[in-house]
Amino acid sequence: MVESSEPSRKRPRVGRRPRHSQSPASSSMRPMVTRSQAQALTLRPGDEPPSTAAGVEMEESRKRKVGCMASMRAESPECAEAGCEATVGSAGNCDSQQEDGGEGDSEDAESSHGDIILTSSYIGELQGDQELVAKLGLVFSDPCTLARSFPQTNPELAAQCPVDVEDVRRAYACIKAKTTDKAMRDLQLLTVNAVAMMSLDPCDEHDNQMNAVLILLLNPSITEYTHDDSTFLLPELCSVILNQPSEQKSLLMRYFAAADHLGLVQSSTPDAASGRAEGDRMGFMQYANIFQSFVTRETNRAAKPVAPQPSSVSETMPKKVCLHSLSGCSLPLVAQCLALMNSYNTTHGIVPHSAFYNDAVNEHIDTKEEVPRFRMPKGVSFCNYPFLLSPTTKSEVIRIESMIHMRTELQDSFFRAMFSGVTCPYLVLEVRRESLVRDTLYQLDLKMSQDLRKQLKVRFVGEEGVDEGGVQKEFFQLIVRDVFSSKYGIFK
Repeated sequence: MVESSEPSRKRPRVGRRPRHSQSPASSSMRPMVTRSQAQALTLRPGDEPPSTAAGVEMEESRKRKVGCMASMRAESPECAEAGCEATVGSAGNCDSQQEDGGEGDSEDAESSHGDIILTSSYIGELQGDQELVAKLGLVFSDPCTLARSFPQTNPELAAQCPVDVEDVRRAYACIKAKTTDKAMRDLQLLTVNAVAMMSLDPCDEHDNQMNAVLILLLNPSITEYTHDDSTFLLPELCSVILNQPSEQKSLLMRYFAAADHLGLVQSSTPDAASGRAEGDRMGFMQYANIFQSFVTRETNRAAKPVAPQPSSVSETMPKKVCLHSLSGCSLPLVAQCLALMNSYNTTHGIVPHSAFYNDAVNEHIDTKEEVPRFRMPKGVSFCNYPFLLSPTTKSEVIRIESMIHMRTELQDSFFRAMFSGVTCPYLVLEVRRESLVRDTLYQLDLKMSQDLRKQLKVRFVGEEGVDEGGVQKEFFQLIVRDVFSSKYGIFK
């Protein structure tokens, strides 16, 4: 096979996964549209005919972009390698071939090769839903263009995050305030298509896809967006994050914590609904609350009791929830993104660990079902994400885990007794009251590891009685008292 001598127009990506291979996180996602199909959809998000003014403007802009890129390739191979990252000087040769655009900020917002650099001020100057949706369609149809939008102009902030987060939030607020419900539905369609393109056809020319992910996550309605089959969009966006190389994941975590590292996040009490204090900058925990709100909503929805029968007078109690029963909403993908944030927080100590506890999960988790599934080789369980669980829930998990070990060891003891002789199915301790700690430690040191998993039975030397729970309770009360006494000097 003869290889072409034409220089490649795409820079090789280092450390990226081959495009045809999919990680387990994305294997469960349904097939999406291709980049070309999504672009075709975004060219008419409002289902307007091509003859409208918006459609003509979008088509002309697309032709200017293609002509500009062709001119750059003819002039210089370096520009061809740079692709849509061509310098302003190289792209300036194409400006003479383009028609004059708008005036003021609207003219500055368009790059020399036809791409639009979105800002909140640029969006505020757009007139009408038709023009706004057309401009957004041009940007959201290409993740590379979306990633270059809302650039951070403050050098100190740009060193931590190249996206002006506060400007993105102002832009979404402006769109919601000035547009109709139909335009908001068009924005949802554009967002769905953008995520689909990043999921199936990631950008090869750049390593700034995390910029586009950050912009999409800042949409206040991102947790509510759904596909046509009513499946939520956020898990698919989480799949895009999880499929990135580890360097890109770490980069996104640094973007999340940018305001915290610079000390710009206020310590005021956050609002219960949004998790953010009024007027406060977007901080690390506010990003975590985007994922937490999805986990809370889906857990509460699964725990919602079935409506009682008319003849029933008793109030129906909420159901217990298992994570495997929520697999249809792809909640584990969202939990894995929270796991990334928790790992980053453990290293940098941005917020307390208790900030990741999820009240809905701790209230409705079915520990009796979750612990056995956690012990399975490929079991799906909330126990896989312990940062969501409070100390009370974790203690219950440990208790059930010990009960499972004791029951398993009891069964094994009976089987061993059948083939190798009589063995005691319990861990029996015979202790004297006057030397309780010494006798206990001495006997535990002589036991085998498998004996320590058995159910405990205590006998006091010289006393008659069968341990049905009361003797064991008294044993623990006495040994805790002795351990903490001053004669052993263990504690000050």
